[in-house]
Amino acid sequence: MRLLAIVNLSSGQSDAGLYQFLRAIGRTGTEITLRFLAGGTTMRDLLRDAEEFDRVVAAGGDGTVSGVCYELRNRNVPVVIYPAGTANLLALNLGMPIDPAELAHIALSGSIITTDLGEIEIGEPGTPDSRRTGFTIVTGAGFDARIMETAQDLKQTIGAAAYLVGAMQNIAPTISRFRLTLDGREVETEGIAVLVANFAKLQFDLSITHHSDPADGVFEVVVLRSKNVAELIPAAWAVLLDRMTGSHPDRSTSLEIHSASDILIEADPPLPVQYDGELLVATTPMRVKALPGAAQLAVPKAYTDKLEKQEKRSGPTQTPRPVSS
Repeated sequence: MRLLAIVNLSSGQSDAGLYQFLRAIGRTGTEITLRFLAGGTTMRDLLRDAEEFDRVVAAGGDGTVSGVCYELRNRNVPVVIYPAGTANLLALNLGMPIDPAELAHIALSGSIITTDLGEIEIGEPGTPDSRRTGFTIVTGAGFDARIMETAQDLKQTIGAAAYLVGAMQNIAPTISRFRLTLDGREVETEGIAVLVANFAKLQFDLSITHHSDPADGVFEVVVLRSKNVAELIPAAWAVLLDRMTGSHPDRSTSLEIHSASDILIEADPPLPVQYDGELLVATTPMRVKALPGAAQLAVPKAYTDKLEKQEKRSGPTQTPRPVSS
């Protein structure tokens, strides 16, 4: 087996376990090539010959993982997540361990599943200002992007707590009037943010929706209809109760939830945009499209066991299924 590892040395608060991970792989005699995301290098440069490897390790935060997955979209090269960022939300959703030796085992022999990716287009399509990027977990415009902006300089020192600080420093966020085009259907609403989620779990292991299937070709579109942070407290409490009791309480009137695979978000006034914890130097409008089954991810056996149990209880679904490795 041949592995290619893409390492972002600027992710998170540094990670001493990466050497242990590489050492555990090296002890098996597996060939592993290291490439570093730094300076002027691009994902396209680093992954130019990815098909020559059996799997690609993305060592960094969620933004790094998303960049690798998007560059490898529909190329049938499995991605192994080495969570070395601040939030590591994709690893959380997939139940990835934090022990380097266990991560090495998944890199070498973990099950491979297929999931959807999201594609974001900013700017007028077909113009020089138009550009695209991809996400695996969530993208959003408004309050969440302001939190990411505030947290940027704090993540290296206080980790995930930077997001709490970011929320507290933006207690009176901008209220915008939204026009959403959801698979051709127009919805007009208002609030402080719009989130488009592929996976349900966000920061602090809390799920913004009851369920989000990352392999159904559809995203959950969540409008935060509150006028300030205090009005989000009932929704936050409902999410917490949901996690503690599994009773799926109502998310409160402060959250408006839709489903769609092709989403256009327009806001007045325009709002900043983020994806998977990365702040884009852009504002709305933004278009988000689902790329069904575009990514392959290596996951622990516990995750595929959970999928099998869910399928036995509810019958066949579009939930991520294992593929040949």
